[in-house]
Amino acid sequence: MFVPHSFAVALVMMVMSTLCWGSWANTYKLTPSYRFELAYWDYSIGVVLTSLFFAFTLGSTGGRDSFAHNLHTAAASNLAYAFIGGFIFNIANLLLVAGIAITGLAVAFPLSIGIALVEGVALSYAIQPKGDPALLTLGVCAAVLSVILVGKAYGNLPRQDTSASRKGVLICIVSGFLMGAFAPFNARALTSAHPLTPYSINVLFSMGALAACVVFNPYLMKRPLTGTPVAFSGYLRATPWQHAMGLASGGIWGVGMIFNLVAASLVGMSISYAIGQASPMVAAIWGVFVFHEFRHSGKRARFYLAGMFVCYLLALVLISLSRSAS
Repeated sequence: MFVPHSFAVALVMMVMSTLCWGSWANTYKLTPSYRFELAYWDYSIGVVLTSLFFAFTLGSTGGRDSFAHNLHTAAASNLAYAFIGGFIFNIANLLLVAGIAITGLAVAFPLSIGIALVEGVALSYAIQPKGDPALLTLGVCAAVLSVILVGKAYGNLPRQDTSASRKGVLICIVSGFLMGAFAPFNARALTSAHPLTPYSINVLFSMGALAACVVFNPYLMKRPLTGTPVAFSGYLRATPWQHAMGLASGGIWGVGMIFNLVAASLVGMSISYAIGQASPMVAAIWGVFVFHEFRHSGKRARFYLAGMFVCYLLALVLISLSRSAS
């Protein structure tokens, strides 16, 4: 089983995780006619396939720590923790994609993931206290400020449908609280007696995510958060490009997940999760500079958005330093 043996390698993996987690939703932007409820089937399948690929490659080098051996020897409770974590995550992620459809990348990601960052770091640190608590706290406070600033930026955008905008913000807030709840389950599966390896956690997590899609996505198709109801026949009629982009979104997110978990085996889940959750900064860059979501904004909105970038960078630096200071 491959694991990093230095903080430098782990940091590179965490930064790569951030880039993947901040970029996977771009595929949704590239297929605007493919409803997110339909694309999400491909996304969930892509996550599972990616987790299995890494489990049977990097996760299967070495006998005692191999993926198959670890599944056989791990405690059943840890299998359940990883599965539940994935189940919770995918409900949150479904809401996040709905929020993106209403408010855009540059708003939905910072709002939802910023809330998740605060909650996830605090709960993960309580289970696995790695890192300097003072620096972690300052980093979390910087993340909270960034969430406030992106909310202010969104509040200064010209909008025609105020009720839809409020609904989008509410969806992102609920997504954030759910998103922050999955990290402690992974931390428990990684640190309890007879723990799972990062590769095993990832597979069980992805299975839980797929289960959540099977349970909740049909309901969202019938009672969508935005738009009209959609039938599963629309998925069958989707073009190869649309399916490919959906699978790619799951693959990109899945690479970010395994890198984050593998890095966590060295630095701890609270630090790895926190750095990975700097992904809203990446998503906001895509939303602002590539998809031009703030092209009609005034100076005040852009000022708040710039402040969000600064605060997220500060949060990333402080949380990184917390590891070396502990």
